[in-house]
Amino acid sequence: MNSSVRLKRVMLASAALAAVLALSACSTSEVLNQGYVVDEKSLELVPVDSSREQVLLALGSPSTTATFDNEVFYYISQKRVRPVAFMQPQLVDQKVLAVYFNAEGRVERIANYGLQNGQLFDFISRTTTTGGKDKTFLGQILTDTGSGGRGSLF
Repeated sequence: MNSSVRLKRVMLASAALAAVLALSACSTSEVLNQGYVVDEKSLELVPVDSSREQVLLALGSPSTTATFDNEVFYYISQKRVRPVAFMQPQLVDQKVLAVYFNAEGRVERIANYGLQNGQLFDFISRTTTTGGKDKTFLGQILTDTGSGGRGSLF
């Protein structure tokens, strides 16, 4: 009887170990790549003094262009990671490939920007993030923070 109890314990321990190993092999994180992912071979096809047509053939249509005179093509890519399926993806990397043209429509220079080159810029609303708290109009009135430290109205 003692050997059967020992055998059951060994089998239970090995089943628990197998379950832990099986679950630890599962990864629930998801990597989301969005936008234009820069290919070094395609980038080599666009040397300085290339035409706009060469840039469009090698790199494709840009993500966006400069607001005035279309003198810059921007190719934007983002890498986001979602640790668990139900969580919001977090931005971990953003790259912007900028192709600058001169007045004749030839490539003047190429720049590759990332997150470390400055603040995160919202390309949709054309705003940058600011420090501090976002408050509603009513919240600003009720807290009265600009009154020299008198506190709230109530």
